[in-house]
Amino acid sequence: MYRVPTILLLILALTSCATHENIPINIATADPNAGISEQTTANAAFGDDMFIGLAFSGGGTRAAAFSFGVLKGLSEVDTRDKARSTALIDRVDFVSGVSGGSVTAAYFGLKKRAALADFRERFLIKDAEAALSTRVSVVNLANGFTGGLNQDFRLRNWLDANLFDGATFSLLNAEARPIVWINATDIYNRTPFVFNKVSFSLICSDLSVYPVSSAVAASAAVPIAFDPIILETYSSECKPATPPWLLKAQNNPNASPLLRAFADGALRQRDGSMKYIKLLDGGLVDNYGLSGLTIARESSETPHGPLTPNEAVKLRRMMFLVVDAGGETKRDWAQTLEGPSGASLVAAITDSSLDAAKRLSYSAFEATMLNWRSALIRWRCRLGMVEVTKLRGTGAGAWNCRDVEFMIGRIAFDQFDPARRARLNAIPTSFKLPVESVDELIAAGSEAVTQNTTYRKFLRVP
Repeated sequence: MYRVPTILLLILALTSCATHENIPINIATADPNAGISEQTTANAAFGDDMFIGLAFSGGGTRAAAFSFGVLKGLSEVDTRDKARSTALIDRVDFVSGVSGGSVTAAYFGLKKRAALADFRERFLIKDAEAALSTRVSVVNLANGFTGGLNQDFRLRNWLDANLFDGATFSLLNAEARPIVWINATDIYNRTPFVFNKVSFSLICSDLSVYPVSSAVAASAAVPIAFDPIILETYSSECKPATPPWLLKAQNNPNASPLLRAFADGALRQRDGSMKYIKLLDGGLVDNYGLSGLTIARESSETPHGPLTPNEAVKLRRMMFLVVDAGGETKRDWAQTLEGPSGASLVAAITDSSLDAAKRLSYSAFEATMLNWRSALIRWRCRLGMVEVTKLRGTGAGAWNCRDVEFMIGRIAFDQFDPARRARLNAIPTSFKLPVESVDELIAAGSEAVTQNTTYRKFLRVP
């Protein structure tokens, strides 16, 4: 007769009485448009003809350090605008972050250039796992069966004590540049969830008072390691108007599957059929954090959106760099008849899902950007010179309606020679790394961006 192992019986007994879960900390508001004024485009004060966007992938401290190195690289190159010299890091318009990359994105959004001075000491060389439950035990296995080993307050409190100092989104969005999007996964709808004004408006919640640390904790909430982070929906509090683009996307048979899935989920969140939104690691559906921008563009009802008409006329060059700290997985079982099994099987399934999601999000983003450029050129070329002069704010200088370059590049370990690539790939994706590994990643990120062909092309455009 089959006997249930004693250890399994003990786990089942513990899970039957375990009741821990995260408590929603977002609050209701009768006016979802109050609190902060979130801009979605470039800072008009610069009079920019350029747009710089960055996407920081997931991958624990490995990703955080590599993306930090990219920021350091951008700080070392100046561009000229209106007879003044400005470092590229000060002209970044948009940053999207997932999991480990969201830590760097959020801190850069809060501190701007000043983040270069202390991010390494405040986060990268510290043990962010110190406050987490990571030990293998019967109790932890039981907690894993009930939802996760850790509640969100563990990481949230550590991040506030060591890095974010209790900052909320009102501070993160206090300035127009850069816009920062923190990405998680809505595990019920199986779609991206972006912590921005649009998402919170749909559920009648006040983004301005929501802690940045909690959004980052949601973005980094690896399944089993964490309970899902929970947001409560308050549709009865303000009865938000349905954005027309949501209904249009839901009813348009030609809309992309990504946009339709997002619209379906957003409408469920808005109409009260979802009382709670449960979030886990953003990498589950998009480890690059590109889906939010893809959706923002595909849902736009103008050829230039999400840029304003003024910005769309002034724009001459757009660069979007995807900083990918993902690595090659060593799969010894491919050389044997046996396997994968156990932990190796779980790792293989996870890696397959993450890599497939990354490739799909990148391909969708590239196609969207290509179509956007074409639509933008057609719109610009239909404008009369009187309107062009009004939108530009000047009639001086030549203006070419077709003079718009969109450049998309990926910065990754595979830019390096095999030996260096192998060393970087061997660094774990945990939130605790040796100092020497952190410094190697920072140096690699700084070097990788300056050698990147897309980056070099962007600098050559006059």
